Amino acid sequence: MTKLLSLIIAGMMVVQVIRPLGLPGLRRRRDCWKLAVGALAAISLTVLLSHGFAA
Repeated sequence: MTKLLSLIIAGMMVVQVIRPLGLPGLRRRRDCWKLAVGALAAISLTVLLSHGFAA
């Protein structure tokens, strides 16, 4: 699941650099870092939910 999420967000980052997505907060090309921070949070949450409660 984390690999798929990583690929999707990496694709969104590439698209953001080429042509901004136009979503609120993502209107400029240099806003690509916001996607990276969001990806880090989403992947951390996914790992926490899948491995944190398994023990």
